Amino acid sequence: MEPYKYELSEDELPRQWYNLAADLPTPMQPPLGPDGKPVRPEMLAPVFPMNIIEQEVSTQRWIDIPEEILALLAMWRPSPLFRARRLEKALKTPARIYYKHEGVSPAGSHKPNTAIPQAWYNKQFGITRLTTETGAGQWGSALAFACSLIGLECKVFMVRISFDQKPFRKLMMQTWGANCVASPSNETQAGRDILARMPDTPGSLGIAISEAVEQAVTDKGGKTRYSLGSVLNHVMLHQTIIGLEARKQLAKAGEKKPDVVIGCAGGGSNFAGLAFPFVCDKIHGADITILPVEPESCPTLTRGPFVYDHGDTAKMTPLLPMHSLGHSFVPPPIHAGGLRYHGMAPLVSQTVVEGLCTPRAYHQLKCYESAVLWARTEGYIPAPETSHAIACAIDEAVRAREEGKEKVILFNWSGHGLMDLAGYQKFFEGRLTDYSLPQADIDKFLRELNGLPQAPAKKTGKW
Repeated sequence: MEPYKYELSEDELPRQWYNLAADLPTPMQPPLGPDGKPVRPEMLAPVFPMNIIEQEVSTQRWIDIPEEILALLAMWRPSPLFRARRLEKALKTPARIYYKHEGVSPAGSHKPNTAIPQAWYNKQFGITRLTTETGAGQWGSALAFACSLIGLECKVFMVRISFDQKPFRKLMMQTWGANCVASPSNETQAGRDILARMPDTPGSLGIAISEAVEQAVTDKGGKTRYSLGSVLNHVMLHQTIIGLEARKQLAKAGEKKPDVVIGCAGGGSNFAGLAFPFVCDKIHGADITILPVEPESCPTLTRGPFVYDHGDTAKMTPLLPMHSLGHSFVPPPIHAGGLRYHGMAPLVSQTVVEGLCTPRAYHQLKCYESAVLWARTEGYIPAPETSHAIACAIDEAVRAREEGKEKVILFNWSGHGLMDLAGYQKFFEGRLTDYSLPQADIDKFLRELNGLPQAPAKKTGKW
């Protein structure tokens, strides 16, 4: 029997995270404060513990994973690498499709890969309570799970439209002991200000971030910090355990390298987690096509300019060099809630500027069609976010068939869709529609960036 999955033992867990910042051909531009000057590490101390800030600003290539964190990650890691043989047969493609199954974590997605380290480092620093935001609820669930293991309080501000669409995510967080509220809320000044202007807003990740950061920095006892599930450098770092495992597993499958690497991209964490070790290979000469995939309704990488912008709506975060649709952007209420962020991780953005990665955008109907084909061949029901990567993998496999070329396609199966079945119901009932964000809307949100420092798109021109 031909193998379907390629597994590693716990002894083969990566012992270090990979930091792409060490190998970027063009160095990252620094985050800036409101005065336009680079942010110093100590300025982030009210928001993050210093041990995480050290990782955020590090340019060290390899960072050791503490044994205590490895012991917790080993509850489900290493995650399996699967060969999608039944999908290959259905598509009649010569391509070999592999997927890293991150849905095997207790929270059902890749998110605990960074939730556990963040909770652990905060506990080591003496913090007792974490606040955060969540879109579809996967990050909120993951942090609630991590805090329950490590012994921290957890407060989650969940984007209102997802709070309403996905009530079981709230129950997951509650089961793990977290307090989840719909954002914008009346619990923060940022939330009250938004509700006064837009009482019927569906919310956004930018608004929810503002609320979570506000609660952290206004804790007079100093025992609360903020935790972010994507975008920042230390989050990308923690997620690289995915790609480092995948490298070893592809070798076990007899593959020298992937030809195509794919991940859905909202803030950037699951894409970066799989792709960054292979971006390193590409920097050093490997011929690999690397594709971050996003929704047409929130086209941050494909249509958003590379700018300095805030990570949140209330402008409490530093200015980050990234592709952005503008910090006041409120996305349409598509079901891929984890992909509705206005910005993109600076590290991911720089790989796109450099030409190392080529973004694509997909409509949600095509993604749901791909998800259903996947479920009816490979069995697992994917999250709406994951379906974007599946749609792209199918396109690449069909292209390989049309070209008559054998290719190795690797993508990140970032999470299951068992909490997202309402979206599937709407798809089957014909109640979902496609939506392309009008350029006039993008221009409107970007006008709010007038007067902010410019972020020149620096690159070597090699790719």
